[in-house]
Amino acid sequence: MMEIIPAIDLIGGQCVRLTEGDFAQQTTYDSNPLEVAKRFEANGIKRLHLVDLDGARARKPVNLNVLENIAANTRLTIDFGGGLQSDEAVKQAFDAGAAQITAGSIAVREPEKVKNWLLQYGADKIIIGADFKGTNIAISAWTEESKYPLQDFMSGYLKTGAKLFICTDVSKDGKLQGPSTNTYRHLKLTLPDAQIIASGGVTTVQDLDELQEIGVAGAIIGKAIYEGTITLKDLARFLC
Repeated sequence: MMEIIPAIDLIGGQCVRLTEGDFAQQTTYDSNPLEVAKRFEANGIKRLHLVDLDGARARKPVNLNVLENIAANTRLTIDFGGGLQSDEAVKQAFDAGAAQITAGSIAVREPEKVKNWLLQYGADKIIIGADFKGTNIAISAWTEESKYPLQDFMSGYLKTGAKLFICTDVSKDGKLQGPSTNTYRHLKLTLPDAQIIASGGVTTVQDLDELQEIGVAGAIIGKAIYEGTITLKDLARFLC
């Protein structure tokens, strides 16, 4: 069964969404992320994707207090990302209550460091963030498309023991135009050992049906929940 993973993105301790990762295209949805997380939990959600956007800009965690608050007051399994550039930052995230962390841009820039995290914490706790545009990895806070093919990037990490990947199509993120189902289908066929969490563009329940049919391990839903194109009640049949 595909896991349903709502997202909370944080700026200034508030729940926001960006479009294509652009800080100039920010919408604030709720000033109390804990209440949002509690609503998710009350509707049967088990997982949460928590992103520290301030941390991503500062290159170190900024909203650890929010992580700690949600972890202490819900039973959600939280994966935390944003600003995790050092061994100390990763330890801080786990100490604050994260069950998993997402290694984002650092997985491209410093693969040896991320490989050490995989060895230290285990492949169940370290998710590799594979942000992509077209068929290549996106870098520089999503503003650039590298010449590093997405499939090669993931294949390399599989060989070093990684198994969990959040694959975000940055050209679709926050635009409510549907996910990159063809890309995920291709990745599932070519990299069957990768546990792929689809992210970016999920807009309707039909999108979730398609992703489940492809066989992805999970789907991250952000703006669709906040804009109401997918309701929490709609998700009930995926949570059995």
